[in-house]
Amino acid sequence: QVQLVESGGGLVQPGGSLRLSCAASGIIFSFNVMGWYRQAPGKERELVATITSSSTNYADSAKGRFTISRDNAKNTVYLQMNSLKPEDTAVYHCNAVRVVPAGRFDYWGQGTQVTVSS
Repeated sequence: QVQLVESGGGLVQPGGSLRLSCAASGIIFSFNVMGWYRQAPGKERELVATITSSSTNYADSAKGRFTISRDNAKNTVYLQMNSLKPEDTAVYHCNAVRVVPAGRFDYWGQGTQVTVSS
C-alpha cells in the first residue's frame, strides 16, 4: 500500500523559512509527478508546486520564494519555503501521480500544518 508521509511543518515568523519533506513508501515504481498542494481554512485546495523528471511548475504565489526538489532514490519530495508570509498559512499536502495505460492514479499524504505568524 502506497503511503505518503509529510514532515517539516510548524510555526514560523513572517520572513522565515521551512523545509517540508514527503517520503513515499510501499512502492516499487516511480511517480510521474510529485508535488505540493495547500489548503487554508475556508478555502479550496490549491497547487503550490509540482516536479517531474524534467521540469518544475509553481503557482504564482510560490514563484521566487519556494523551491521544489525530489530525491528519486529516496522516493522523497521536498519543498523549501523562504520569505514566508501569513497568507502561506495552510495545511500542506503531498501529492504523487502515477500514469499507466490503465489510467492515472493519485496519492495524497495526510498533510502538515504550516503557520506563519508573529
